[in-house]
Parts: sequence; C-alpha cells; structure tokens
Amino acid sequence: MREYTRPTAVALGVFDGVHLGHRAVLNAVCELYKKKGRLACAFAFRTENMISVKSNYGYLYPSAVRRKILYQAGIQHVCAPAFSSLKSMDGRTFAKEILHRKMYAKDVCCGNNFRFGKNASCDVHDLEQFGKWFGFRVHVIDDVMIDEIKISSTEIRRLLQNGEIEKANLYLGQPYQIWQEVTHGAQLGRTIGFPTINQMFCENQLVPKFGVYASETVFQNGEKFKSLTNIGIKPTVNYQGLPLAETYIENYSGDLYGKWVTVRLLKFIRPEMKFDSVQDLMKQMTKDLQS
Repeated sequence: MREYTRPTAVALGVFDGVHLGHRAVLNAVCELYKKKGRLACAFAFRTENMISVKSNYGYLYPSAVRRKILYQAGIQHVCAPAFSSLKSMDGRTFAKEILHRKMYAKDVCCGNNFRFGKNASCDVHDLEQFGKWFGFRVHVIDDVMIDEIKISSTEIRRLLQNGEIEKANLYLGQPYQIWQEVTHGAQLGRTIGFPTINQMFCENQLVPKFGVYASETVFQNGEKFKSLTNIGIKPTVNYQGLPLAETYIENYSGDLYGKWVTVRLLKFIRPEMKFDSVQDLMKQMTKDLQS
C-alpha cells in the first residue's frame, strides 16, 4: 500500500455496485474535500475476494468497474488491497496502521452497519474510539431508503436475479453496466444481418437474469447507441456453456474486438428462448428491437 503525505478523508465499505447508500458515504467524503481540502479516498477490498468471505455472494461489479464508478463519483484515490493481505489484522491495528499511518486519515466516513477487523469483530462504535486515539474523526452516514426499503447490495442482487432491472437501476443511481473487453464469438450474427459483440462475465460475478434487455452501448469516446443485449449461455448457438452478454448495436458497423465497451441495461424484454431455426431467431430479434 502507498503512504499518503496529505491529510485524507476516507470512505470505508465494500462499495459493491456503488449504489445510492454507498454514494451517500462517498458524497460525505467529497464534501470534506471541498470544505477542508482533504484528499478524497475510498478503502475497499477487491470485490473478487469477497466470494471467500460470504457464501453465495456473487459480487455485482468487478474491481475495475467499481474503481471507474468511484472515480466518476468524485473519489480521487482508491485503495483496494487483497482481503487476504489484511484479514488477520485486528480492528485497532487496522485503525492505527492503515487509516492513521498509511492513509493519514483525518476524517473517516462509513455506513452505520460497517464492520472491520479480524472476523468483522469491530463496529462503528469501536471505530469512533480508535479515531479518538489515532487522530481522525468518524462520520457515520444514515441508510438511504426508498419506499421504506433500505438500499443495499443484497436487495440489488435480488432485483437483478429477478430481471427487475429498472428498479435495480433506481437503487444503483445509474443503469447497471457491463464494462468488459469485446471477445470473439461464433459470428453467426453477421451472417443473419444482426452482428453482435460478446462480453464475458467474470468468475463468481453475479449474472443478471438470463434473457433479452433493451440497452445502451457507450464507446470510450462517449458515443452512444441504442442496443439489444442477450444475457445467457447462447441456447441457440452453444458457447461452451459460459454466461456472457451478447449485444446487437443498432445502426453501427465496425470492428470492436479487443476494445473495452460499456453496455448499460435499461429494460428487461423477455426470458432467454431456444429457437428451432435461425429464421425464427431473426423474427424474434426484429420484434425485440421494437419493444
């Protein structure tokens, strides 16, 4: 880990999905940057490590996507060590060695259910006590509620698995996104007039409900295109049984292989289907585009 030489305000959490509840914590850190000149930082273990912490976890975003969103939210530095490197550290040592000495924290922001230290043995009250000892102030941020429902990564996972993408997007504060390198597929789409791009989900990542979604595709230069995304295992054309997102970009032709593209899911149209012929697939895709 790097050592900071400028006083920091540190947001603590998992930040999986960077939903509205997380953004309240991040906004508090950004306000401290504006008011006190604190360097706005976030501390969060790599999301890929969380599968070893919680059974059936299924993280929402890979660390690279989470990092991108954290920066977009105004965070200036992200500290994301491997969980294994600190899992045996007790809470007092974490506060002293990581927050105080390494990160030079003067303000620390977190949610009211934040836990830390070996076996998650410490809570926000412990953090406040450690802050008094090691010279940082703790800001505990209230939960964010919508219609009496607490915004949480657990609730967003449930919504995504049920195909309730519009409500999931509301809780995330922006559309759920797939930001991955475009890989080669079977290239059948080119032969039937619907060329597509393929993006693989990461190992242990939560995959939204299989099916077809209205989507928006955004290139690195900011160009946006209306698109149609199928998430699944390609039941009509087998793709080694691996889940992926296959996206048809309307009114676009070009080579995107090897490039990183953002696909935002906007609306669930229908479940994944098995077609008897390529012709039936073409007819259904035409209908989907009109949905």
